[in-house]
Amino acid sequence: MKKIQILGRGFDPVTMEEAQARLADFVAEGNSHLVITANPEMVIKARGDQLLAEIMDRADLVVADGIGVVWASRVLGKPVPERIPGIELAEGLLAQASRQGWKVFLLGGSEGVAEEAAQSLQRSFPEIKIVGTCHGYFSSGEEGEILKKIDREKPHILLAALGVPRQEKWLAAYLGTLKIPVAIGVGGSFNVWAGVDKRAPLWIRKVNLEWLYRVIKQPWRIKRLAALPIFALAVIWSRFKQGR
Repeated sequence: MKKIQILGRGFDPVTMEEAQARLADFVAEGNSHLVITANPEMVIKARGDQLLAEIMDRADLVVADGIGVVWASRVLGKPVPERIPGIELAEGLLAQASRQGWKVFLLGGSEGVAEEAAQSLQRSFPEIKIVGTCHGYFSSGEEGEILKKIDREKPHILLAALGVPRQEKWLAAYLGTLKIPVAIGVGGSFNVWAGVDKRAPLWIRKVNLEWLYRVIKQPWRIKRLAALPIFALAVIWSRFKQGR
């Protein structure tokens, strides 16, 4: 399917069900695939970060993680089918992994968080094969050993919680070496699975105000909201230029 362009970045027009099917196809193919869940903040970052922009353009699947992206696609006249939250995309993939026997590696988070997340996921998906974990606060000198550890385990799925854009850049740099069928940057998902953070109640998610809930719970996030008006104005200007 042809990607939908939003401020120069391409998004795949897929539903959650279609995205899950694509992920299963990636595992079956066996080649390396990078999956990106992008929100307005990432789109704005990419405008000033050529490497991130190139990584997004080369990714095998880019989904709309953020109601702002869904809004933008509608304003620009080529709507994506729905919002696909990264944590829900990952959980759906993990459910598939549990059923299919795919191996999973968790990389990222603070010391001990990946291990706690793995234990929680093991309770949710008793049959899942989590073959390794590692925190995300490693130095460049430690990368070689981490790469060897991941390569030894030969996971089908690598979830990286290193923050944007570090996780996307790290995966893009090493995915060819590791040859992992599905690699996804999952941001703060490990913290949620480990019980460090809580997601917004379901009713808040349904009215697309999860971002506001996060800011209220974690006021430090308010600095990141600066990208939203920039994104909105850029989308409106792009729509205006289309109509000229």
